[in-house]
Formats: sequence, C-alpha cells, structure tokens
Amino acid sequence: MFAIVQCGGKQYRVAQDDVISVEKLNNAVGDKVTLNVMLISENGSVVAGNPFVNGAVCEAEVVAHGKGDKIVVFKYKPKKNERKKQGHRQPFTQLKILSIKK
Repeated sequence: MFAIVQCGGKQYRVAQDDVISVEKLNNAVGDKVTLNVMLISENGSVVAGNPFVNGAVCEAEVVAHGKGDKIVVFKYKPKKNERKKQGHRQPFTQLKILSIKK
C-alpha cells in the first residue's frame, strides 16, 4: 500500500515506515502531523481524489529538523569588478510515516 501525499506545496510517494524530508514545519520533534492524501493504491486498486481523497488520512511523526547542503550563489558582472558571493542552506523537517488509512 502506498499513497501520494501533499506537504509544503510538493507531492511525495510514501508507504508505511518511510522517512521523508519535507519543507520546514513549525512542529516540535515527536509531534504527530496529518498529511493530505491525493491518491491511494492498495492491492492494485487505485483511488484518486479531486484534489484529495475523502476520508483518507496519513499520519506522520516529526523525527528531526535540519539544514540541507550549502548552495553557493555567485553573481558577477564582467569588466566591472562587481562580485557577490552568498551561501544558502535550506531548512527541512524529517517525517516518519506511521499509518495510511482509507
């Protein structure tokens, strides 16, 4: 059994006991989160929602928070001696999928 869930404007394919990284959520570690289910597949039968499946719930637990790898943003203009170097680390939240219910 797997499901397509939406979190932070993105869609993820999840199954029970999966650990996924999503956009940062303002929940503490150990909190339970419910995700919107867009599609459920169980034993070959597929149920798609419009946009969400009625009555379907995906429960997840916040495992950890962190930051991704550093991305270096370097802008320059040739022949003008203009240079700008900037770094960015995107924050994320790791979720463990506890259950998917129809």
